[in-house]
Amino acid sequence: MSSQTISAKGGRGRSKDTKSVSKSARAGLQFPVGRVARFLKKGRYAERVGSGSPVYLSAVLEYLAAEVLELAGNAARDNKKNRIVPRHIQLAVRNDEELSKLLGGVTIANGGVLPNIHQNLLPKKSGKGKGEIGSASQEF
Repeated sequence: MSSQTISAKGGRGRSKDTKSVSKSARAGLQFPVGRVARFLKKGRYAERVGSGSPVYLSAVLEYLAAEVLELAGNAARDNKKNRIVPRHIQLAVRNDEELSKLLGGVTIANGGVLPNIHQNLLPKKSGKGKGEIGSASQEF
């Protein structure tokens, strides 16, 4: 037996018995840190990409996704539905001031619009007493 035996300490690379841990697991995230790093490199946004930037960007994207999904889930529950559809995402985003500002120029396909009727289009409140004489021709 030569000195080429595999030992737990030292040597080049990893020893055979250790499990690989993903960058996402190391950062405690669900979003893929490695894939975001690859996209940042391939996108040529900068000459070099630091090791912390894909972790930070993944964390921000994960937070935004969680926020939108939580609000959309609430909108789906309000409409007595078990499944989130684009309409629920639209209602969630447009009813939240900050998300609406962030996604101001975004069109959500099959999202529809917020239910809204302008004040001028609503029927006038009939005041009993004064002014009833002039409106007699309208009441048939």
